[in-house]
Amino acid sequence: MDVNFSFGRALSLALLALLLTSSAAILKPYDLLYENAVRSFTEGDYTNAVRYMEGALSSYAEVTSAQVRCRLRCQDQHPFDAPFRELQFFEVVLHRSACINTCIEEKIGTQSMHKVSEDVIQDFNRRIPYNYLQLAYQKLKQPEDAAAAAHTYFQANPEHVEMGQNLEQYKNQEGMLEEHFVDREARPHQRSFSAGVRLYDDGDYEGAIVMFEKALVEYYRADVKCRALCQGPQRFEGHDHLLYRYSLHELISDHFTQTLHCDHECVRDLATRPGRLSPMENYLPLHYDYLQFAYFHVDMLEEALQCAHTYLMFHQGEEFMTDNVKYYQEVLGTLGRPREKAAWYLRRHRQEVELLLIGSDIMGRQFTEGQYWSSTGGREDSNRIPSGTDGWMDYVPISEKKNSTESQPQPIREGGPLVYDSVQLVQNSVALNGTQRVLLDDVISVEECSDLKQLAQVRTRPGDGYRGKMSPHTPNERFEGATVLKTLLYGFEGRVPLKSARLFYDVSERARRIIQSYFLLNSTLHFSYTHLVCRTAITGQQDHRNDLSHPIHADNCLLDPEANECWKEPPAYTYRDYSALLYLNGDFEGGEFIFTEMDAKTVTASVKPKCGRMVGFSSGGENPHGVKAVTRGQRCAVALWFTLDPLFRELERLQADEVVQDLDSKSAGHQGLNINPKDEL
Repeated sequence: MDVNFSFGRALSLALLALLLTSSAAILKPYDLLYENAVRSFTEGDYTNAVRYMEGALSSYAEVTSAQVRCRLRCQDQHPFDAPFRELQFFEVVLHRSACINTCIEEKIGTQSMHKVSEDVIQDFNRRIPYNYLQLAYQKLKQPEDAAAAAHTYFQANPEHVEMGQNLEQYKNQEGMLEEHFVDREARPHQRSFSAGVRLYDDGDYEGAIVMFEKALVEYYRADVKCRALCQGPQRFEGHDHLLYRYSLHELISDHFTQTLHCDHECVRDLATRPGRLSPMENYLPLHYDYLQFAYFHVDMLEEALQCAHTYLMFHQGEEFMTDNVKYYQEVLGTLGRPREKAAWYLRRHRQEVELLLIGSDIMGRQFTEGQYWSSTGGREDSNRIPSGTDGWMDYVPISEKKNSTESQPQPIREGGPLVYDSVQLVQNSVALNGTQRVLLDDVISVEECSDLKQLAQVRTRPGDGYRGKMSPHTPNERFEGATVLKTLLYGFEGRVPLKSARLFYDVSERARRIIQSYFLLNSTLHFSYTHLVCRTAITGQQDHRNDLSHPIHADNCLLDPEANECWKEPPAYTYRDYSALLYLNGDFEGGEFIFTEMDAKTVTASVKPKCGRMVGFSSGGENPHGVKAVTRGQRCAVALWFTLDPLFRELERLQADEVVQDLDSKSAGHQGLNINPKDEL
């Protein structure tokens, strides 16, 4: 036995026991509770795992809340009143610091007694504790609590396939209700805004007004909290202040510039949903946009005018809203004014931008390489304002524009030549109830389908192309695939028919040319990834299936159904522009390809695969799609993704081109291939 380990563990448990029985004024360190929760979980003690983990989450929330309360209280007690002398400034700083330390000790105990590591903080930010809780509650046969924990975790980790499957299982359990699936970490202002959007879309304008007004109150409250948290220690990565050769005022400037930057970034933080890197565009102004129309619908034109004026503060001169303001003014006979709260908020925001320009110039001179670390952890260029909120993250108006001249719809770029005489247009975007969609038949012949299907039987390998994952989408089907380059090499070596391997290459090129031509693309469409893939229903696992063969998703962004957004950020393949699926057979059950709305539920079009049929579409959030469960037989297709950016061309495709060139110019039986796997061009 490891004596040191045993002693350390005993000491840890003794300290925890002391903390659990100590005065309520001393808050239990959440990382210590977290550590013991994980240990209990690994030992199978699920009751204590839940106890410690819930305690850790409660402690973490109380620490954050105490920091906000104390900083705001001490800020009010010791304000920076102008004008003041230099020593008075330091007096206020010292008094405020002493006030905060005393307040924090009263609320949660002496801060210096326990320091929390960055790894633990990141786990809480990523909601990892809820993953443990979901599994522990599941073991304790408490499905309602497990469902809430799973839902909470999934909101910040929507790419976690296994958790998504767990949620589907909970939803199908008897007695489970929608109210059991709650986000325990939901941000009130975002929850109210989403509720307002749903009510507005349902035509309940009075209910929408209530929720949007509530969302605004909660937004400004959250902004105060965010800025209070910015008053903590700042990060100066790679810069030891003890070695600085700068004056006291320059050091103070560094700190306050970081704090100011953090304040400014609160705009983005409050507009960013859990698990996302990108904010919801136009988030705060959109509240007033919705409210303006909602008030119009219930004939409250004075309030509508006020909200329209407020919106124009963020987007000066915006045509639609300017026309609406003129309409309201003519009807009411009054000019109206914007809301004072928003006006004050915007004035402060603009002053922050001005100060950040000064601060970034100072830091640009002081910091090596002209860079510094933001409070959000990302490296920023010191010669610019890092946030994109100067333009309020671009104007994205709600779709309905009453009282205004309707905008002309953008022309759909499609309908170009199909290149090959045999190819038949079945449905265009209109028939498929979307944009940038097409369904084609006879892209390849029955004989070609048969050859490629036979190739798939001997060449495909479980999980090929998905980092070896045997079943990346569902455990109820066997997933197998093959790539172009490996197939061509197998053909060259005689392990598969060379004719069939070459057909795979040629068919994918045929599909690329059709997609590029039909969607009237002005630049070359490059291969991003090509995959010959089969999905086979596993016998004995098809009864009562409720999952999909491939869950609803978009190809170049992370689909967020609740926010009605698709976030174009990693791990999504953001560089993909167009996608296509060329089917090889239809002799199986299930497996329909479906397009949905962004809610990932409402099906807008369904495609039944068959030999030679191809569906093509743009890869963005306008085309969420998935595959229904394959419940009997095997479904095979050539899956293709394309990019317009030559920098993201598929490396294996470039190497496959070399193989084909070699086969075309030399006798494959007498000449070898000279392929450099590092040659990306």
